[in-house]
Parts: sequence; structure tokens; C-alpha cells
Amino acid sequence: MEWQEIKISVNSEDTERANNIAVMAVPYGIYTEDYSTLEEEAWDIAHIDLIDEDLLKKDRTKSIIHIYIGENDNPKEAISFVSQRLDAEKIPYTIDTSACKEEDWLNNWKKYFKPLKIGERLFVRPVWEENYDAENRVVLNIEPGAAFGTGAHDTTRLCLETLDKIVKDGDTVLDMGCGSGILAISSLLLGAKSAFGVDIDPLAVKTAKENGLMNNFKEPELTFVCGDLDENVKGKYSVVVANIVADVIMMFAPNVRKYMAPDGVFIASGIIDTRADEVIACLEANGFTIVERYEQGGWNCLVMR
Repeated sequence: MEWQEIKISVNSEDTERANNIAVMAVPYGIYTEDYSTLEEEAWDIAHIDLIDEDLLKKDRTKSIIHIYIGENDNPKEAISFVSQRLDAEKIPYTIDTSACKEEDWLNNWKKYFKPLKIGERLFVRPVWEENYDAENRVVLNIEPGAAFGTGAHDTTRLCLETLDKIVKDGDTVLDMGCGSGILAISSLLLGAKSAFGVDIDPLAVKTAKENGLMNNFKEPELTFVCGDLDENVKGKYSVVVANIVADVIMMFAPNVRKYMAPDGVFIASGIIDTRADEVIACLEANGFTIVERYEQGGWNCLVMR
């Protein structure tokens, strides 16, 4: 198998959070260079104070996370996923794809993205696929662009499958961290009356709006805005959905209720299994009751009231 490398550089104090996000994107083939505590660790582990001079020259203020992408995985999707979640966490970073064959992820990335049947009612179709059989499912046309969210990643798929079970005619939906807009648009296809998506990434919002138009939805039925939740979200929603990292879900937990209708539902995905108990404890401490928990590929999707 051929592997492609993506390098993410972050400040040393952000290493743990950034590494957790990288593990979400590709839960294998990751290692981290962090020399911030080189002397202490050399003594604690090996009981030596003689360290190679080249190691001593390493930048102690930065860490580099190396992600290795397998030949059957989509580098573009991994890069989009990591970028959006680092932005959401307000972690400064740079991403180097020089070791990642450009033709494999920039020009030919579409080969990784095929039509998907999701749940009982959804069919996700990349716009370049002309020949397909939706089998009487509602068709979501999508052009991922540079925004995360194609339905292929386990976290997005879990969310879509959950929306397929929950969304009913006349619902109103709030998508917190909308990415490509796939969740909000799918909600409308599944019968929701309106959907409102918010993201801090202007490129994600641009892509989401384009995907909305591609599926014949526009304002006021479908709205995407760039910015802060409190400044942009008004009213109450039947369904609130967030496919984001565990830390952001916990950060949102005290305030989500104010966006929910009295009989509303909160769907949270993007929760890696190693942090699920921590997230559940936080949500329950903020008054939520877990009514359903779905798991797939080491990820969790929670349904709460």
C-alpha cells in the first residue's frame, strides 16, 4: 500500500487538542513531533542528560503532527476535516501537503467519492456522477469543494442516518458548524420546513450556499451564515444538530437549550469513543437526557432531549 503524508504544525501548547482532531480524521497512521519537554522526558524515560545535538536544535515552540493517508482514503476530505475543526477550536496551524502526491488529492480526489445510500430515505450523489439509480430515495446533490462533509466520513454518515430517523414534515433545523451544508440540506429533503446553518469558516458557508442552490433550495427556506451562533441565531428549532469535535460540543452544552423548541431534539456527532463518557457526563450535567446513542467506526452520535 502507498501512503501519503500530511504535516500539521501547531504551537506546542495546542499539541494535545490538535492531535485529538487528527485522530478523528484518520484514527491510524499518526505520529507527533513535540520537543517542548525534551530534556525532562529524556531524563525521566532514559535517565540520561546527554542528548543528540540535532535534537537540541529542534523548535521547542512548535509541534508537527504527521498524518498518513492510505491509498483508499481521500486526502482532500481529511484535510478539510482537520482544517475546519482546528478553526473551530481557534488553534493556529499550517498544513503542508508537499509530501502528499498532488495528483492524488488535488486533481483526482473525486475518485474517492461515490454515490451513497444512507439510512432509509437518502441518496447522496456527487454532481459529476451522471449514471445512478436512487431507488426512490430523495437525492442530495453535493459538490464538497474545500468544506468537510460528503457523507463518507463516519461522523457525517451517523448524523445523516439519525436525521433520516428523526426529521419529519414541518420541522425546523439548526445546523451548528454547517461545513458543506450536507446536514441542513438533507433535512429539507427529508421534509423539514426550513434549515439554518452557521459556520465560522467563510469558505464552508460559500460551499454550503452553492450546494443549497444545486438542490434548488435558497433563502428563506435554507439559510447559511458565517459567524458566531449568539449573534446570528434567532428563534427556536425542532432539531438542533452539531457534527463537531467533543470539546466544542461540551462548550456549546450550556447554551444549546435556548435554541431548542420545547419538544426539540439535539443531535451531537463527531464524538470519538474514547471521549464519549466525558461528553455524555457534560451534557447530562447541563440538563440533557440521552435518548439514543449510535456508534460506528469508533464514533458516537447522541440524540438528546
